[in-house]
Amino acid sequence: MKQRSHLWLLVFAGLVLVACNQENPTNTSETPPNIVFILADDFGWKDASYNGSEYYDTPNIDRIAKKGFKFTNGYATCQVCSPSRASIMTGKFPARHGITDYIGAWSDTTWRGAGRFTALLPAKYDQALNSADTTLAEVLQTAGYRTFFAGKWHLGSKGSWPEDHGFDINKGGWEKGSPIGGYFSPWTNPNLDNQKDGENLSIRLADETVAFMSSHHPDTTGKPFFAFLSFYAVHSPIQTTEEKWAKYRAKAERLGIAPSAYKMGHFLPIRQVQDNPIYAGLVETMDEAVGKVLTGLDELGLAENTIVVFTSDNGGVAAGDAFSTSNLPLRGGKGYQYEGGIREPYLIKVPWMKAESTEITTPATGTDFYPTLLELAGLSALPHQHQDGISLVPALKGQELPERPLIWHYPHYGNQGGEPSSIIRRGDWKLIQYYESDKQELFNLSTDLEEQHNLVMKHPEIAERLHKELFDYLNSVGALFPRKDPLYDAQNEQAYLQSIENELLPRLEEERLQILSPDFDGGNWWGSQVVED
Repeated sequence: MKQRSHLWLLVFAGLVLVACNQENPTNTSETPPNIVFILADDFGWKDASYNGSEYYDTPNIDRIAKKGFKFTNGYATCQVCSPSRASIMTGKFPARHGITDYIGAWSDTTWRGAGRFTALLPAKYDQALNSADTTLAEVLQTAGYRTFFAGKWHLGSKGSWPEDHGFDINKGGWEKGSPIGGYFSPWTNPNLDNQKDGENLSIRLADETVAFMSSHHPDTTGKPFFAFLSFYAVHSPIQTTEEKWAKYRAKAERLGIAPSAYKMGHFLPIRQVQDNPIYAGLVETMDEAVGKVLTGLDELGLAENTIVVFTSDNGGVAAGDAFSTSNLPLRGGKGYQYEGGIREPYLIKVPWMKAESTEITTPATGTDFYPTLLELAGLSALPHQHQDGISLVPALKGQELPERPLIWHYPHYGNQGGEPSSIIRRGDWKLIQYYESDKQELFNLSTDLEEQHNLVMKHPEIAERLHKELFDYLNSVGALFPRKDPLYDAQNEQAYLQSIENELLPRLEEERLQILSPDFDGGNWWGSQVVED
């Protein structure tokens, strides 16, 4: 147990309620609010039907959006998973907490093992959540909350699992970032046993969450709870049932199957359409699991005193991994420096604040959940900890927040085709600094959400100002940067890229049409078809 004497002041200060506001009344419950935080994996900004997807069905996520606050400029703090997850837990940007790539990724000279032949060697990065940080779970635990974690952790190996960072109960969180064994039992997970062959992992995690809420009901324990449901979905492997595949194959046919779906990016083909029926089924099952939790809150009589958050850790996978979705009109996807890689569904439902589909345009990011939830719970801020986050409560009350910079630092090559870069957004302006070419891109997101028009030459003074602010921050936190590879051979890289375009691209197009064919055979559908004697 970490020694955090200053946290006990939170207990003695009492679990005071948020100050009254005429338009958004305070929580009138006698007990502090419960918190359910739902984190999807690789779920894109355009993957939710409330946000405009015509292909995926997400009625339960839509329920949160309808009753909660929708941050239309909501972001993850990184284009890949582990850094974003660490930011939620610590309130710090990746450049500050040190986890700048997914844990397990090759860096520095080991990167050569990837066979990518790139000009730079990616920067080194931390391999576990720093025990010196006070996580959001630890603050709530010290303040009297019962804390629960279910699903994907990916923030360090044993010794740095959820139970080592403030969670009383851990169901399924360990060092792996994908569901080993797949989405249908039997899976391999030391913290989640197999109970029934063919059981779906997303549904199981939801059931575990509801069971926790029931057994730790505040009416029984006298304590509020913090339940963090972290889905492995919709990360690869992409798997579903035959029934859901058939539903979405037929839907793709009704919408019209495009003759091709990919265009070549800098390193990899990038998917341009949403029509993968296997991925659509995976999305729907995750949404059904969200529905189980929402229904559980209703049936347990907890909905009116429970804050619900829904977001994702990075953009949808348009390239690399399973090439499963499209984020258009946003450019790129997971691993990319563009909006498709970092802009997310970002929903906060506060039952005593009647939002009714309120849209908030204020830019918000993963570091902001920490101070926001503390304030909503009536707890004191910890500005020395959540140094890169601010409370969004004023925005929930209809007030303007001061403009501030948002910073991304990814000195790595993404598995999905992203490039080593750092980003700053201030107001409507977004600057990307590339490390391989030393070029810059400047976009005005209010007029160019698709990031098609580089305005560096037109507004050099804005680019210069943002560049200085970006690197003043990076240098102040001791950020690490990639370095040139002395063994770089441009001919080897060119040959590699030619093979991608000449071999991988046509194979992806062929596989896509096979999956959409009425004759596609999924075999036993990854273990979902279980014969019971």
